[in-house]
Amino acid sequence: MSLLDLHADPIDLTAALVDIPSVSQDEGVIADAVEAALRDQTSGFEVIRSGNAVLARTNRGLPSRVMLAGHLDTVPIADNVPSRRTTDERGDLLHGCGTVDMKSGDAVFLHLAATVSDLAHDLTLVFYDCEEIAAQYNGLGRIERDLPEWLKADVAILGEPTGGFIEAGCQGTLRVRLTTSGVRAHSARSWLGDNAIHKFAPVLERLSSYEARSVDIDGCVYREGLSAVRISGGVAGNVVPDAAEMDVNFRFAPDRSVEQAIAHVREVFDPSALGGLELGFEVTDSSAGALPGLSHPAAAALIEAAGGQYRAKYGWTDVSRFSALGIPAVNYGPGDPNLAHKRDEHVPVHQITDVTRVLRGYLSA
Repeated sequence: MSLLDLHADPIDLTAALVDIPSVSQDEGVIADAVEAALRDQTSGFEVIRSGNAVLARTNRGLPSRVMLAGHLDTVPIADNVPSRRTTDERGDLLHGCGTVDMKSGDAVFLHLAATVSDLAHDLTLVFYDCEEIAAQYNGLGRIERDLPEWLKADVAILGEPTGGFIEAGCQGTLRVRLTTSGVRAHSARSWLGDNAIHKFAPVLERLSSYEARSVDIDGCVYREGLSAVRISGGVAGNVVPDAAEMDVNFRFAPDRSVEQAIAHVREVFDPSALGGLELGFEVTDSSAGALPGLSHPAAAALIEAAGGQYRAKYGWTDVSRFSALGIPAVNYGPGDPNLAHKRDEHVPVHQITDVTRVLRGYLSA
């Protein structure tokens, strides 16, 4: 089993975590290492294991509780393990699978658990499995079902990459499958058919002219987006297609519920807006967004500790799960989220140091 030194510089600890391969559903080795390190190198923590998730918490009777949560898994390795360090015009960089998403965040949390002795808040650590694959496998869901008492806190910090900014809340996401039907015919006599693909013309026009809403919530501006992400149809190169389908993705601000988002998309594609075109309409996936909750005192104190730097989170993250439990939650971690999952995934090491410094100040009495 790999040994982790939680008292080491969190940059070096990040490299050590990256050097333990942990593709989704293969997190056993890294979970073993994290569990052993927390048991051996921290004081005052209750530590338990749930599958390939590791949880730890203090119970000092402090007036508030902060949860630090991060996933241990990564996307498949792309010739980018073990880690390596480089220095160029961009500065000092640490390369490797998971450096951004999100082993640098995990390293910060582990290091602070071992080195902050004068806690201002009771602390819960949740290092979980299977975040990078289908939601049904996500370790947080299992923990919520089996160990709900471990997911109680006044504020949750998810160590997803944010470039060192507080990114509050998150957008919701909705996927809808639109379908059309027509009449099949030989393409040499196309007038005898009714082309199902052509029927999507007013739908595409409606999408291209869609005016996305921007919403300011707690000083965070969330911009919505409605986009066609897939279209298919046709059976052969000489056949007028009698069926076609289009997948549409709606990223919506967290002031809308999933039900309100569905109602809005139905309105956008109402037959009255499409020249009378009737579409098949099927919701294939949905996840609620998360309100930023920055007015909560524990969250406001975190914003203050970060020098007042915060912004809206674009995209969906597990903060939505915490928000659904009534816990204000933010994303905060080292790394550019645009580099997540890339072959050249890398993090400027100063961001690891900066996030460690800010959170040390926030967590310390």
